[in-house]
Amino acid sequence: MEKMYQLFLSASGVCTDTRAIEKDCLFIALKGANFNGNTFAEEALKVGAKYAIVDEKEYQTNENILLVDDALKFLQELALHHRRQFSIPIIGITGSNGKTTNKELMAAVLQKKYNTHFTFGNLNNHIGVPLTLLKLKKEHEITIIEMGANKFRDIEELCNITEPNYGIITNIGKAHLDGLGGVAGVLKTKKELFDAVEKSKGTLIYNADDKVVSGIVPPSTTNYSFSKNDSASLINGSLIGLTPFVKLKWSVEGYESPEINTNLVGEYNFYNFLAAIAFGVLFDVPNDDINNALSEYVPSNNRSQVQKTTLNTLIVDCYNANPSSMRSALTSFSQIDHDNKIAILGDMRELGDDEISEHQDIIELLEELSLDAILVGGIFDDMDSTYLSFPNVEDLNEYLQTEIIKEALIILKGSRGIQLEKAIYNL
Repeated sequence: MEKMYQLFLSASGVCTDTRAIEKDCLFIALKGANFNGNTFAEEALKVGAKYAIVDEKEYQTNENILLVDDALKFLQELALHHRRQFSIPIIGITGSNGKTTNKELMAAVLQKKYNTHFTFGNLNNHIGVPLTLLKLKKEHEITIIEMGANKFRDIEELCNITEPNYGIITNIGKAHLDGLGGVAGVLKTKKELFDAVEKSKGTLIYNADDKVVSGIVPPSTTNYSFSKNDSASLINGSLIGLTPFVKLKWSVEGYESPEINTNLVGEYNFYNFLAAIAFGVLFDVPNDDINNALSEYVPSNNRSQVQKTTLNTLIVDCYNANPSSMRSALTSFSQIDHDNKIAILGDMRELGDDEISEHQDIIELLEELSLDAILVGGIFDDMDSTYLSFPNVEDLNEYLQTEIIKEALIILKGSRGIQLEKAIYNL
């Protein structure tokens, strides 16, 4: 590994896609369901790669093409070896909802004082995490690694690569039920992050108001919490209002913040702000810098974005959806004061045997909250409800082109595959 690590250090970085080769990079040939990266090794060198790593001998046709037993395992072991060259805080973050937003807010706060490295986008799986770690440079002072899971022991695998010494679980909810077999499976899998931090004798931040998460915090770690009103917490926050943007205040011993106006909607994001504040306080970021980071942060990638069109005001939250995040979004949406509110909801994916019952629960929640709604996707469309529904977003768009919606506050929420953002142009 040390010999291979020196090759990595001599390269400009790591690449796994010949369409994005950087000059003098190290190309690692991964395999997928419909491709074999080994077949692209020679092409990678031709378009600029310095070395290529393959795991099938027939493709070792050049002195700059090196053979390993398993290219994916090599990528992960290389990332671990690189991570061990650093003694900086490595913050692991996982949870059913809010991982990416939480990570972005934490990074915004910590960047006020430190050279902070963090997961780009949501590259949070067994390939994205090692690629993120391999971008660590000597000038970085803190890194935040987002970790996702859709089956048992995924978080354990990522922690074995990352060896986090700080950690946070945003929440435990109904996500990836098909692979994790229910909420108990989600809890068991997410807890693997806490177990890894405990093993490293590290530090955990948790939401004291979340009885599920706070109930699995190991007492042997160094623990700090955030909450609305728990005096034992590191920081306490107050939700001042939803306009529809979150407005909040927070306090720590001897300090109380002014009211902070943010650019994120939804009561569920209130705790994401508190988590970012807690990490800022823990790492001695000046209070004013924390406040400025929160008020300056603007979401992207269709996550809790407010977008004004010529016709309506949209809350675009259609990057992903599961029963927990859908319920939180709708409950928060119902609390916003507006005369004409419409929820446009897409199917929730990866729910396995719970698929029908979970979608039925959302329909019942809409009725309970007295919300007008339009439902999109094969699951919703096949269900018996009083709400207007369409099998796909294309059919929705045909409807919207003739039935114009005006002067409404509209939330768009659904799983990535439904692509509700395609309806924005008709709203």
